[in-house]
This record gives sequence, C-alpha cells and structure tokens, in this order.
Amino acid sequence: MADDYGGILGAFPYAFRRSDSRLFRSYVVVAGLATLLLALTCVLAIVVVFGQTAGARGGSFTLSRSFIALLGLLAVLPVVAPVLLAARTRRRGLADDDGFEPPRNYEPLLSVAGYLFLLALYLGLIASMPETFTLDGETVTRPSPSGLFAPVVAALYAIPSAASPLLPAAAAAAILVVHRWLR
Repeated sequence: MADDYGGILGAFPYAFRRSDSRLFRSYVVVAGLATLLLALTCVLAIVVVFGQTAGARGGSFTLSRSFIALLGLLAVLPVVAPVLLAARTRRRGLADDDGFEPPRNYEPLLSVAGYLFLLALYLGLIASMPETFTLDGETVTRPSPSGLFAPVVAALYAIPSAASPLLPAAAAAAILVVHRWLR
C-alpha cells in the first residue's frame, strides 16, 4: 500500500497525516519530542553509569546498566503507544475497507490518555524525590511545597517513594483501556 508506514519512525508521520483530530495531531508532535527527550536522557544516564562502573566487573554493575535501559523502555513505550495504536488501527482498517474510519472519539481519547501519561510520569518523578539526597558530596533537601500547586506537591511528597511508579503505571493502563474500549 502506498500510504503504508515502515516501522515506528514511519508511524508518526502516517498517524499525523491520517488523523482528522487536531488534539491527536498535537499529541503526535509532543510524543515525538518527548520520546526523543526520554531516549536522550536514558542514553546519557547509561553513559554516566558506564563511566562510573568502567573498571568494575559484572554483577550488580551490569544489572544497574540493564535497569536504566529497562526504565527508559518503560517510560518510552506508553508515550509512543497511542501513536502506534492509532496508526495500526487505521492501517488495518484501510486494508480491509477503503471507507474505514475509527470511532470518532478514538484518536482524541487516545491523545488525552497519552497526555495524562506524560503528566503522570512527571508527577511520579516528583513523588519519587527523597526528602534528602546527596548531590556532588552535599546533602540537599527537597524544596518545600509553595505556590498555587502546593497542596498537590504536598500530596505527592506524602506518597512513599516505592509507590511513585504506580502513577505512570495507572496512566499507561488507561491508554490500553481506551484502546480496548473504543477500537
């Protein structure tokens, strides 16, 4: 098919071209930029860990390198999922019937779920911040909540650090729920 895409990189322009929803088109652009930022952050983190563990032999150092790569993958997959799901739905529908259109609210709701995941990822980072931590040999205390969003930040600080991944996990699950419910 001439309007087909070839892999993950081709899915972004394909989904952008085929969608009628401006909200979804905006998500395609934001998701592409967020994916690049997350991938760059993950690559830089892996480079730092390699630099810090260059002289060490296997064991827990190899595990920490793999763990960073896994975290990067777990952050990127839900960001690109709405784009890939919409592109796949359109491609499969068009292959079956030239007049195929996904449900009218499918792509807008996928984009809302994607934006919610990005927000949940940010909120999960805030929730995971320890009360005190060491940075370049200095002990740093996290800032006190202030301003308009002080109650939200205080609530996020109250979440145990170990539970902070539940925020983005729930938002990632919402993407799958929207897809299953509307497809």
